[in-house]
Formats: sequence, structure tokens, C-alpha cells
Amino acid sequence: MLPDLVAGVALLALTAYVLLGGADFGAGFWDLTAGGAQRGAPVRAMIKRAMSPVWEANHVWLIFLLVVLWTGFPVAFGSITSTLAVPLFLAGIGIILRGGAFALKGEAATIAEARALGATFALASVLTPFAFGAAAGAIAAGRVPVGNARGDEWSSWTGSVSILVGLLAVATGAHLAAVFLGADSRRAGRPDMVRAFRARALGSGVVAGGLAIAGLLVVRSEVPALYDGLTSGAGLVCVLVSGAAGLITLRLEWRERFEAARYTAAAAVAAIVAGWAIAQEPYLLPPDLTVHEAAGAHATLVALLVATGLGLLLIVPALTWLFRLALSGRLAYEENPRP
Repeated sequence: MLPDLVAGVALLALTAYVLLGGADFGAGFWDLTAGGAQRGAPVRAMIKRAMSPVWEANHVWLIFLLVVLWTGFPVAFGSITSTLAVPLFLAGIGIILRGGAFALKGEAATIAEARALGATFALASVLTPFAFGAAAGAIAAGRVPVGNARGDEWSSWTGSVSILVGLLAVATGAHLAAVFLGADSRRAGRPDMVRAFRARALGSGVVAGGLAIAGLLVVRSEVPALYDGLTSGAGLVCVLVSGAAGLITLRLEWRERFEAARYTAAAAVAAIVAGWAIAQEPYLLPPDLTVHEAAGAHATLVALLVATGLGLLLIVPALTWLFRLALSGRLAYEENPRP
């Protein structure tokens, strides 16, 4: 019972990071593809306005997830971080470079410095979710054996499933960001930006949906056990919920109803994460290590759950208030964003 509760906590933290951190990285993708200095300036100004109050808070969930994993499931944590050291290192470097570049973008003394910081921020925003997605794909594909550095440091995360999940992570993050930025543009009274992010949301939504369907086909060929879990029982329900929520989101985006689309887009992504967890149940590292086998000592799990409850009493109200302030516009970078 306790291992399942701790695994559920880890899954909630992962979902929160995929949604909030994913949208954060997605904003960087739109910064990368915004265009030249003149044409892309309004898009980049809106991205900075939306991200400035909350971008650091989104990564709280990554730290929370790591703490739960290494405390509650130390064998799995050691296996994952040793075998997948390369993509996780790339993701960590990407987070550092991205955060530093975003913080310093407004302090550049020359055009060359501003361009270098902007390029670093944008490229790291694509590299990081791809690396995280590739690592998740390696776990789902059963390429992370139990033990310290038991898996190959390169082939473990460069298979077809890993590459496809990495691309899906980039696409879903971009889609979430476009939806959130469209809503922010509506609140800021910028109809031109609403139209710009509407086009981006529709395009990225179609791409993300196509990659998800392609992913099922690849999984069917490469990981039959995972495919069976995704196409039967509760796993199939999650896949259907995700597909339905995705179609509703596209409809809402077409009508520029971004506030409602925020929730349906989040539901579509969360359902995929839940479906993955359900499909590989009871394994934490398929096909050898179950959740119960990977769990730490009983006393450790009890202490972890108590600490998690106390921590959430502090974190959730604080983050809720932060996002309420940000969404109401009281923490906006500028009242009327400009280049």
C-alpha cells in the first residue's frame, strides 16, 4: 500500500512538471521560431511578460520528483540516473543555461550579446524537454536494467521509442505554451497576439496528435507489453480521454476560447502521462523491477509521505497565490508589452 502511495505522489509531481515545466520550455520553442529581431519582437515580448513571474516556480516539481524517487525508490533512482546519465546531464545543462540566459537577456550591453543570450535560451528550451522525453522513452521501452550503470549509456536512450517520446515532449510543451500564451494575450488586450498564438496552437496541436498516434504504432512494434497496456482496460480509457480532450482543445483554439482550452489541453497531456504509468503497472523499471520491489524501507516511506504532506501545505497555497497574481495581471512584466 505505501509503495503505491509514494508512486502516486511521484506520478502527480511528474504530471505537474510535464504541464507547467513543459509549457515553460514550449515558450522557449516559440521564442526560437518567432522570426527575426523585428518580426519576432512582439512574440518574444509576450513570452517574457508571461514567463517572468512564474518561470522559476515551475521547476519546483522537478526537484520534488527527484526527492521522492531517490528517497522512496533508491534502487530505481540509481539505475535510472546511471544508465541515463547522458540525457539527464544534457537536460540539467539545458536548464542551467536556459535559466541564466533568460535572466540576463534584458541586461545585454550589445546586440551581439542579446542575440547570443536569446539563442542560448531558445535552443536550451528545445534540448531540455527532448532529453527528458528520451529518458522517459528509455524507461518505457525497458532499456534501463536494474543496477548501477547496467545499461548502455548511448543505445539506452537513442532507440526509436526514446526519439519519438523526445519529439512528443517538445511538441506537447509547444502546444501547451501556445494555449497559455494565447490566453495571456487575450487578458493583455492584444488581439494580434491572440491570432498569432491561435495559429501556433492549432499547428502544434496537430503535430502533437500526429506524434502521439505514431508513438502508438512504434510502441506496438518495439514494446508489445506497453502497447497492450495502452490499448486495454484503464490504459485505453486514458488514451481515449487524451484523444477526446485533444480534439476539444483544437475546437476551442479555432474559436479562440483559450481560457477553456488551457484546461482541456492540460487534461489531454495528463491523461497520456497517466496512461503510461497504468500501462506499465506494476513495473517501475519494466520488465524486471516492480514498484514494491523498488520501494525503500517502511519507516522511510512513512517519513516521506508525512514530509510530503507538510511540504504541500506550504507549496500548494504559495504557488496557487503566485499563479492567481500572475493570471490577474498584477505581476505582469509590462502592462503593454513591446519590443
